Amino acid sequence: MTSNTSSPSRGRTRGRTLVGSLLVLPVLALAVACGSGGGVKDSGVATVPDEPSATASATSSATGGAPASAGKGAFYDAQMVYVRCMRAKAGVKDFPDPKLSGYLDWTKIDELSAAHPEVSKGGRNGACVNELLAAQQQEPERDAQAEYESMLSHAKCMRDNGVSRFQNPTMSGGNVIPGGDPNPASPSFDRSSPAYKQAVNACKDKLLDGLDGMQ
Repeated sequence: MTSNTSSPSRGRTRGRTLVGSLLVLPVLALAVACGSGGGVKDSGVATVPDEPSATASATSSATGGAPASAGKGAFYDAQMVYVRCMRAKAGVKDFPDPKLSGYLDWTKIDELSAAHPEVSKGGRNGACVNELLAAQQQEPERDAQAEYESMLSHAKCMRDNGVSRFQNPTMSGGNVIPGGDPNPASPSFDRSSPAYKQAVNACKDKLLDGLDGMQ
């Protein structure tokens, strides 16, 4: 049975939280995506119509950038507004382009976090939080059941590759609750260790696009 996500439970479990603080991007992504109902996620960028949609115009107003094009390309366009803000206003000049699907490349972003701890927080002092929120409002609808199955497969793979305490995701009331570290508030995994990085690399293809780093 396919269920639609409806709560901000898809937070990154790297000891970062966004509840009440609007700091962590993926939590924001989930909160907005879940509110939009259910459907299978989109993984590509479609041909963009000539006229911008009302939502895209609102995005432009919120971000101060050019209107995001209507259609499936709107997500990518809005993410690019956020990326440009991170490079200019937030001062993270190497902030990477989004993937063609529109989702951010968290592998590259995490590599920047050592030099720029604020890279996953919408910029220092939330400089680009408005752009971040506007981008997530354009995220395509997602299928909660498919996301659950993807994260379940990923969790099993992580355990098979030596991270024995990696927890399974759960479904509660149609909402996906990521697995991963059994105690995110006090992480039990050494994510910087070669063994952990090797497991992450071995299992990265188990996650659907846009779920990287969610557990």
